[in-house]
Amino acid sequence: MEKENKIGSYDFVAEPFHVDFTEKLTMGVLGNHLLNCAGIHAAERGFGIAELNENHYTWVLSRLAVEMEEMPRAYEKFSIRTWVENVYRLFTDRNFEIVNAAGKPIGYARSIWAMISMETRKPADLLALHGGGITDYICDKECPIEKAGRVKVNEAEPVARYTAKYGDIDLNGHVNSVKYIEHALNLFPLEMFREKSLRRFEVAYVAESYYGDTLCFYREQVGEGEYDIEIKKNDTEVVVRIKMIFN
Repeated sequence: MEKENKIGSYDFVAEPFHVDFTEKLTMGVLGNHLLNCAGIHAAERGFGIAELNENHYTWVLSRLAVEMEEMPRAYEKFSIRTWVENVYRLFTDRNFEIVNAAGKPIGYARSIWAMISMETRKPADLLALHGGGITDYICDKECPIEKAGRVKVNEAEPVARYTAKYGDIDLNGHVNSVKYIEHALNLFPLEMFREKSLRRFEVAYVAESYYGDTLCFYREQVGEGEYDIEIKKNDTEVVVRIKMIFN
């Protein structure tokens, strides 16, 4: 199969209601676009979430790392390209390239996904999906950013608490992946985003949380403009670990 047929490319516009007060696309909206592109790319190749649901399976995001040189500004056109880098028995690596209207790359992302049983919530064998057909779409296109690293927060007291509400819950019945990103960004004052840009964002999903759970946010500064964040539900179980690097 030709490399071009393995890569999906999807066009967007930075709508005015998708940007923040600096007129730049928000990381939450970009995250949603990335996940939507992943879903469309998978569906176009026969392993999308709707088809998996028929057999009581679904995709879940395990890790996401996004690194941006610049964010699209209001009304600017941009495209997201996505492809499968590797397929293992329980996980698959999917990468993204964000390009501006002139075709110049302005950012990249790496993600790790698992296919789980909707009944047991345990990972399923990806190599058994369509007889291993997903491996036909593995592509060697370069993704020049580092994979997500490890995050461990040592702070004992949370900087914020939030109770998961209706608007946080997705079609799988748990808190939406991107909602964690948005809530973590809200830990920082407006001045941070006025003076700096979010260059890199990493998130690792550890467990699920649900409507009514209290999300406790622990934040630790580990370097210049670098913050590690841990989110626990009901102050006990870690559900998400995040790293943010501003410059």
